[in-house]
Amino acid sequence: MDPDAPMYTDVSDVGEFGLIAHLRDALGPDLPDDVVTGIGDDAAVIRQSDGSVHVHTTDALIEGIHFDRTFMPMEHLGFKLISVNVSDLAAMNVSPQYATVTLGIPKNITVEHLRTLYEGIQKGCDAYGVTVVGGDTTSAQALTLSMNVWGTAEEDAVVHRSGAEPGDVLCVTGDLGASYAGLKILADERNRLEEEGEDFQPALDAFPYVIRRHLAPPAQEASIRRWRNAGFRPSALIDISDGLSSEVHHICEASDVGARIFAPTLPLHPETRNVADHFGDDVDVYAFFGGEDYELLFTADESDLDALDGTTYTIIGEVTDAEKGVLVEQGGGTAIPMRPGGFDHFGEDENSDAAE
Repeated sequence: MDPDAPMYTDVSDVGEFGLIAHLRDALGPDLPDDVVTGIGDDAAVIRQSDGSVHVHTTDALIEGIHFDRTFMPMEHLGFKLISVNVSDLAAMNVSPQYATVTLGIPKNITVEHLRTLYEGIQKGCDAYGVTVVGGDTTSAQALTLSMNVWGTAEEDAVVHRSGAEPGDVLCVTGDLGASYAGLKILADERNRLEEEGEDFQPALDAFPYVIRRHLAPPAQEASIRRWRNAGFRPSALIDISDGLSSEVHHICEASDVGARIFAPTLPLHPETRNVADHFGDDVDVYAFFGGEDYELLFTADESDLDALDGTTYTIIGEVTDAEKGVLVEQGGGTAIPMRPGGFDHFGEDENSDAAE
């Protein structure tokens, strides 16, 4: 080995967020005065001359990484593409307005495939109040989808990850782990198809909820509209794309706080529990590490929750001092440290199939 040869680092050695830190460092620390929020939150926030802000996000879905066309209908894929992007704006307490789409198209994709894909995108646009205003197309080795979504808001309406305070409660919308449960069922069916060939008969009827939560997850844009109507603003906010554990750690790091999560309170759909039982899994693992739920994790002073319908959220823990770290309590008062796991695009995580 040449001692003078340059040393290189595999991306998997630093993981997704380590890589982002390297890229951010390469760009330098200086940002224009009109940039309120740059790299490091769910979306970028740019101040406008009229005092409002534009909030921008972009996200991609790559065949073989985020989806498998064996069991992903094109219409569902289009809806999911817009949902994952709208979810990032919802995670800033902002509603979307406009979008652009970039397509990388392999040779085995037809015009009919792409028209159906766009019909799914339009269904998402109708659901979230978004207008697609342009984009780009190019050839690619695998189907590659990227979307940029943006919206406008008053600057003081935007919520970041960094506002949590000790004493706040930690809450989630909806239920957790369903998308990963749906993925488990679909992956098992794919394996059966490969084994049984022409004799294969799909067995999906028992799990419609979790399958849909994986194939066409809804972004929680309706939740933030309800919050605005109720006059409620969280102290910190993030969407649950990479798993609850990962997102809790992001809020704690950005806010310089700790957290204590009460595992028995995690909201789990009965189908999610049934899937875990079917595979002999611990259902809490689905909730903590599965990812792609696209629910919202938020913190607030508990008294502020009086403005909300109590059926639209679940208190799952509390914000603590930073030196206490992030703990999970299974019951009986004993708490253990919770690792910052979840889906990492470049890491070697045991749960990395959660975003297939």
